[in-house]
Amino acid sequence: MEILAAVVFALALLHTFSAKLFERLAHRHARHAGLLHLLGEVEVVFGFWAIVLVALMAVMQGGATAVAYAESRQYTEPLFVFVIMVVAGSRPVLEAVRWMVAGLARGLPVPGALAQSWLCLALVPLAGSLITEPAAMTLAALMLAPLVFRPGMPEWLKYGALGVLFVNVSIGGTLTSFAAPPVLMVAATWHWDSAFMAAHFGWKAAIAVVLNASGITWLMRRHLRGEQAPAAPGAGAGTATGTAAGAAPVPPLVIAIHLAFLAAVVAFAHHPVIFGGLFLMFLGYAQAYQRHQSPLILKEALLVAFFLAGLVVLGGLQQWWLQPIVSSLQPTALFFGALGLTAITDNAALTYLGSLITGISDPAKYMLVAGAVAGGGLTVIANAPNPAGVTLLKQGFEDESIGAGGLLLGALLPTAVAAAMLLI
Repeated sequence: MEILAAVVFALALLHTFSAKLFERLAHRHARHAGLLHLLGEVEVVFGFWAIVLVALMAVMQGGATAVAYAESRQYTEPLFVFVIMVVAGSRPVLEAVRWMVAGLARGLPVPGALAQSWLCLALVPLAGSLITEPAAMTLAALMLAPLVFRPGMPEWLKYGALGVLFVNVSIGGTLTSFAAPPVLMVAATWHWDSAFMAAHFGWKAAIAVVLNASGITWLMRRHLRGEQAPAAPGAGAGTATGTAAGAAPVPPLVIAIHLAFLAAVVAFAHHPVIFGGLFLMFLGYAQAYQRHQSPLILKEALLVAFFLAGLVVLGGLQQWWLQPIVSSLQPTALFFGALGLTAITDNAALTYLGSLITGISDPAKYMLVAGAVAGGGLTVIANAPNPAGVTLLKQGFEDESIGAGGLLLGALLPTAVAAAMLLI
C-alpha cells in the first residue's frame, strides 16, 4: 500500500506540473473542453488523486480501512485556509488594507503604482507573521491582481512577481512561531517561541523579503505607471468579487467588525470548532450588511481547501521514504535537501517528519526549517498558501493557468536570495 501510495503521489505531482497542458488541450478540443478544463485546474489535482488513493485502498484493504485512514487525517489546516481566505478576501478587510497601502505609498518617493506594488510584495508578506501566511497570500494576491497580473504586463514579469510573492510569503511568516505552517509543526516540540524565531530567522527573512520585492519592482518599473490603486477583492483576478464602480465607501464600524472577525479566526487557528463557529457568525453578519460587501470568494477558497485536503491524504503515506532521507543528512546537506524536497511535498509535512526524529541536533533543526521555508515558493504544493495565490491570480496569465515551469523559473532567484540570507 505504501508503494502504491508513492506511485499515486508521483502521478499527482506529474499531473500538477502538466496542468497548463490540459488547459491548452481544452482550447483545441472543444468536444471535451469541460473535462480538460477540470483536469487543468491545479486546485482539483490533489483532491482527485486522493479520492483515487482511497478507492484503491478500499479495493486492496477493505472499505472500513480506507474510511478509517481518511478520517484519521488532520484537516484543520485546509479548514483554516478556507475560512481565512473568505474573511481576508472580504471587501471591508481589503478596503482597510488598501487604505493602509495607499497611505504608505504616498510617503514613498516613487510613483504610486510602483510604491503600492512594492508594499504588496514586501510589507504584506511580512504581515503574515501576525495574520498568518494564508491571510497574507490572499490579501497580497487580491491587491496585486489589478497592478501586476493584468494585460500589458509581460508574461515573464508576471511569473517573476509570482515567484517573489510565493517566496516572500513563505519566509515572511517566520518572524513569529505561529504564522508559518512549517514552523508551527516544530515550534512546540522544539520549544521555539516567537522571540527565538525573530532572533534566528526573522531579521534574515525580512532582509530577503525587501531585496526580492525591490528587485522585481525595479524590473517592472516601466510597466507600473500612474497612481493606480488596488481594486476591490478579485477585480482583475478573474474572481467574482469585483465591486461595482462608484460603490459607497465601507463604514469604519463595518471594517472594524470584519477586522475583529479576522483577528479572532487567527487567534483560534488551531481550534476548528471555534473558528468554524466564528465563520458562521461572519457569514451571517456579511449577509445582514450585504450592501457593504462584494461576493465572498467561497468557490475559490473551497477549491484551495480541496487541494490541501488532498495533499493531507496523499502525504500521510509518504513518511516511509521521506523520513529516512531527512534523518540521514548532515546539517548543511539537510538544508539543501529540505529545499529540494519542499518542491515536491508540502514544507509543513517535511518539518513535521523532522520533529519526529529523536536526538536531532540544534544545527540540524535550524537547517531543516530554513531549507523548508526557503524553498516554499518553488512549486504550487511547496507551501500551504500557494494554492490560494494560484487560484486568485491565474486569470491574469495566458490560457488562464499558471505553468509549473514558469513558476519554478520565476522563483529561482528569490529562492536563492532567501537561501543565502538564511545560511548566514
